[in-house]
Order: sequence, then C-alpha cells, then structure tokens
Amino acid sequence: MSELPNCPQCSSSYTYQDGGLFICPECAHEWTTDSEQAAGSDFIVKDANGNLLQDGDTITVIKDLKVKGSSLVVKVGTKVKNIRLVDSDHNIDCKIDGIGAMKLKSEFVKKA
Repeated sequence: MSELPNCPQCSSSYTYQDGGLFICPECAHEWTTDSEQAAGSDFIVKDANGNLLQDGDTITVIKDLKVKGSSLVVKVGTKVKNIRLVDSDHNIDCKIDGIGAMKLKSEFVKKA
C-alpha cells in the first residue's frame, strides 16, 4: 500500500484518495498531485474582479470598510500604494494615509 500525502492545509495524516483527488476528512480540502507539486510556497491572490495581485501593486477600495476598534472608516475609492501580500485570513498588508497600518481582504479591493 502506498503512503498518501498529508493535507497541505491542515497537515492531517487521515487523507484518502478518490479517483485522481486526495481528500482530507478533517478540513474537507481537495487537491490533486499536480496542484500539490505546483503549490509550493507560491500562493495566488486575486482582487474582486479576478485580477492577480502582486507585491508592490496599487489597489483601490471598492466598499466602505469600518476600522475595527475605532470610529474611522476607509472610504470607497481610497487608493493604497505598495501593498504586501501575506498568506493569512486578511491577505493584504498595507499602510493607508491618515489611518496607518492595515490588513485588508482581497475581496474588497480592485487593482488600480
């Protein structure tokens, strides 16, 4: 019997194979052997319109965003320069003039 790979998302060892897919019963992540090799350390971040984002890009906010813990609001149309992509829940680190360091989700921005 061949050794099945651990889940790339949660590192569970309880994966199983269904046809050409590997499936993790703990986090429900599905992947193929091709995607496992291609995944590596690269991750893809897309904006609300499906455009690929890269480090150093300029983005525009497409929705009013309340800043947690304060009364500030990031308004629609705010341009943010020189973003940095991170692999976490909020996948954009940036600095917004007048507010400071922020973490944004890519679903609320578009590439400028």
